[in-house]
Formats: sequence, structure tokens, C-alpha cells
Amino acid sequence: MAGKDVIGSLLTGRWSRIGLALAAGVLAALVHPPFGILPGLVAYPLLMLLAERSTTVRGAFWVGWLAGFGYFLVGCWWVAEAFLVNPAQAWMAPFAASLLPAGIGLFWGAASALYRRFAPASLARVLVFAAFFALLEWLRGHVLTGFPWNPAGAGWRAGSAASQFAAIAGVYGLGLVTVAAAAAFGPLLTPGPRKDRIGVAVAGATVFLALIIGGAIRLAGAEVRETATLVRIVQPDVDQESKWTPEAYRSIVERYVNLTARPGEALPDLVVWPEGALPASFDDVFAPGSPDGAAIARALRPGQTLLAGFARGERGEDGRARYFNSLIALHDEGGEGLGVAAIYDKHRLVPFGEFLPLGALMSALGVRSLVHMPADFSAGPTPAPISLPNGSRVQPLICYESLYPGFTPAGRGRPEWIVNVSNDAWFGATSGPIQHLNLASYRAIETGLPVVRATPTGVSAMIDPWGRVIDGQRLDSGESGVIDARLPEAKSPTLYGGFGDVLFALLLLTGLSPLALARPGGLR
Repeated sequence: MAGKDVIGSLLTGRWSRIGLALAAGVLAALVHPPFGILPGLVAYPLLMLLAERSTTVRGAFWVGWLAGFGYFLVGCWWVAEAFLVNPAQAWMAPFAASLLPAGIGLFWGAASALYRRFAPASLARVLVFAAFFALLEWLRGHVLTGFPWNPAGAGWRAGSAASQFAAIAGVYGLGLVTVAAAAAFGPLLTPGPRKDRIGVAVAGATVFLALIIGGAIRLAGAEVRETATLVRIVQPDVDQESKWTPEAYRSIVERYVNLTARPGEALPDLVVWPEGALPASFDDVFAPGSPDGAAIARALRPGQTLLAGFARGERGEDGRARYFNSLIALHDEGGEGLGVAAIYDKHRLVPFGEFLPLGALMSALGVRSLVHMPADFSAGPTPAPISLPNGSRVQPLICYESLYPGFTPAGRGRPEWIVNVSNDAWFGATSGPIQHLNLASYRAIETGLPVVRATPTGVSAMIDPWGRVIDGQRLDSGESGVIDARLPEAKSPTLYGGFGDVLFALLLLTGLSPLALARPGGLR
């Protein structure tokens, strides 16, 4: 009894609640790679109890916001690294590292407030907590273009047994089930019939076991079959801060050209360069008479296709210049130069990185000069696969786009593989590139498609349709080289690939269903 009194005082004391809320966020963040501390899942029942013990809905909002701030501070601190590339912007790094968590922490605050307002007094409130939390996670990934970094489900390392549930319900569905299973241990520290509370905790443990055992069975039958297509992934190890001098530019072109042309056991059919490979636009690199375009053409052999990330410009119908962050397929047909076989323009752009929200107003306020963005990129059309000269269909995802489930079509439009090109050099040897790899790997699990991932400084990898990096086919941060690998075959379409978030929506409705039976007043 005394133990429960101590716990009660910790959950109701002002300063202890602040500390516990921040600790909950930090613990939840440490579940994600590169940390992988799974006991951090205790954060979710802790947050649920803190919301329950809040005397007001407003109080529940603030404990949720504090937890979200701690979570995203640990999970997103690496954004500050991008502002250190340019010394003139270094003063903005602390603001970026704190304002981003403060902003997106509002979603955690809203989830806690909704739970406090509507949760029933019964033990079914565990499902309600998980459902509200998952709903706000989904909204975080969609509102104002969304920021789906490190959803709760991605705490399981992609390719692990538990992560395989994403093939059924996606990463958001996996997050809902994970949070519900963890939160089921919370009632052990609350009043009520002991037998019922233990029964809920046992149910939570059973869900965890089902995730792991079910995923292990799926992986036991996972056999990677190689296609005849040989892919070369190029990683030159070019730091972002060392790209902008004429001398550096010459060296960068030489690195890409030499790695592309490096002899191997067999001639690659496809060569993949990362996003923004060269610090120059496609129009300049391949202008008539350009020595750089000629050097790239010489590095390729007849029949080879280069997939390379470039910025490019074009004139719109109104005569104004428009700029795109693009993946361009260049094919060597054996003649002079290279032919453009396909172009994919990035659809989901990064706010403040590739476009300035409320651009006219922000420019008038002088914000554009602060972020060094002379012009915005334009968004490309809705993501769709492109066809390559070798007959394969591929879904490009440029950098940030690999965070979003559902960008790869199923059915008749289903591609054979996904290519994710990114410029993670902005974030150095931080946790950011490792977490980005993990998130991109979930697109493989959800779709049943292999993912080819190329970055300039790591992590580049060949990922199989179960989200696993294939042994020996990975280049980590700071490594320079190539990965020559046969493209894995796609597996059969997954349930998530066919139905998208439908099962997630059904899980949400199930989690919120106790509200229909709850007596008025709930936890109040």
C-alpha cells in the first residue's frame, strides 16, 4: 500500500510529473535505432498514467506535450547539424533543435488531452489510450504535408520479427498495437480488482509474443531470390560542407565517374547515384559541350542506365522558371552522349529546406534571406513508377518521401522495386541517417518490394522485401565505395499494399469502441 502511495505522489506532484513526462518521451525515443532499448516501451503506460492523474484536460495536454518534446528532442536533434554546414547559419541550430520538437510535440499533447477527456473508467481505457495516440500519430504524418519521423511502430528495427506486422497494417497499425500492448501494463499500478488488472497485463504480453512469433514465422519462409538485374549503388563519401568550391567540384565529379566506371565481376545494368549528387544543376552538367557530361557518358557502357539525383529547371507555360528536385534516368544506347529515359520530380518537399511556406509573406519578413533559399522547388505530380530501358518499373522516393507509407501503388500499377535516393550528408554521422534507413526499410515491408537506397555519405544499402539489409550490401557513414548486388525479386503483394490504411482504421475503431459503452464522466 505504501508503494502505491509513493507512486501516487510521484504521478501527482508538480515537479515529479514534469520530470516523469520528459523521461517518458526520452525513454520512448531510445526504443528507436540506433539505440534499440526496448524496455523504453514503459514510456507509454507511464504517459497514460500521467494523463489519468491529471486533474484537468489542460494538465493532461501539458504532460503529453512535455513527453512529446523529450521524444522529438532525442529523435530529431540531428536537424541542427544541417545548420552547421554553413557557418553563417550556425546560430539557428539551437532554435531548430528545440522549436521542431516543441511544435510536433503538440500532437502528443493533443492525444493525452483527448484521452483524459474521454477515457472510460474501465480497463478498456488501455485501448482508448492507444487509439487516440495512434490517431494523432497518423495526423502528424499528414497535417500540413506531415512529418512522419519515427512513428511509434518504427521503434521495432525494420526486418525484425515484430516489424513484419507492418505488412498487414502498416507502420501506423504496428504502432497502435505496440502502444496498446505496452499500455496494458499501466493498470497494474492503479486501483481495481487485482485479477482484472493482471489479466490486462497478460493480454499485453500475449500481444507482444504474437507480434514476435508471427513475424518469426513470416521470416522463416522468407527466401531472397535474385533477378538477373545487377545494380551498382555509388557512395562517394562527400561531406556537405566540402562541396561548394571549384576545386571540390572537380574532385566530386571525378569520384562519381571513377566509382561508376570501376571494374567489377560483371557489368552493372543499373547505376544509382544519390540525391543532389553533384553541386550543379542537370542543365549545367549536361549542357552542350560540357566536359562533365562527357565524362559521365564515358563512365557508362552501352546498355547501362544511370539513375541520378539532380536539381533541374524548366520554363512553365507562363514563361516563369520552375525548379525541381529530380531523379533522372540516363541511358547509354551506344551513340554519342546519354539519352534521358525518364524523369521523376519529387512530390513531397521539405518545408524550409526545399520550399518556404507562405513564401511571399516570409520573403517580405526577410525569412528567405535567413534560410538562404533564393527560390522554391516546385512539387512534382503524385508519385508514380517510371519505366526503365531494361523493362523494369521502379518507384522513386527522393529523400523525405521515403518516410511516407502509401506512395507506392499496388495492383496493376505495382512496380518491381523501389529506389530511395537521399542526401543525408546534411546530417553527418548522427542518428538521423541510421533512423532514415530504418524508416525507408519499412516501405519494403509494407509493399513486399526490395528497396535500393543511395546516399552520398551513408547509409546506402540493398534492402530485401522483408525490410532486412542484405548481408554485405551496406555502406555506413564515412565509407566510400560501391555496392554491386543483384536486385531481389519482389514478393507477393502484402495486405497493406493492397488495402492501405483500411486495417489501421479498423483497429482505430476497435480501440475507440469502448467510448460508446462508457458511462458519462469517465475518469473525471
